[in-house]
Amino acid sequence: MGTYSENVGSKLNNLLEKTYDAEKGFKKAADNVGHLGLKNYFSQKAQERYNFGHELKQEIKTFGQDVDKGGSVTGTLHRTWMDIKSVLSKDNEESMLEEAIRGEKSAIEEYDEVLSETTLPPSTQTILMQQKNKIMDGLSSIRRLEDLN
Repeated sequence: MGTYSENVGSKLNNLLEKTYDAEKGFKKAADNVGHLGLKNYFSQKAQERYNFGHELKQEIKTFGQDVDKGGSVTGTLHRTWMDIKSVLSKDNEESMLEEAIRGEKSAIEEYDEVLSETTLPPSTQTILMQQKNKIMDGLSSIRRLEDLN
């Protein structure tokens, strides 16, 4: 079993990897839609995830842990699937919205899982709660965009 700091660092690095994946996915979605509102939404979410990544990296470094760089194979495969779907789907924008909603729901579950760790330091809990709340707000926004489509 690793030390307390290693365990926290590992959990944060897993979230960081998924944050990189989400950032790239939102950039890809912004490239694959024509609807200006959706394009802006996806671009803003990509920037948000970029900011999340910097916050997570700083928190990882605070605990003297190494920061893992890059995204996951799963994330790369998901973005490839988004590309294929955008080519094959007649309703590309609805397809991208569905993927974004699915991804945001998954992110909330991942944050909940890490936040359930009772040994997280208060600074980590605060960062993760703030990020999770922004994701939840974004999920509400994307559902409103879905109604416009």
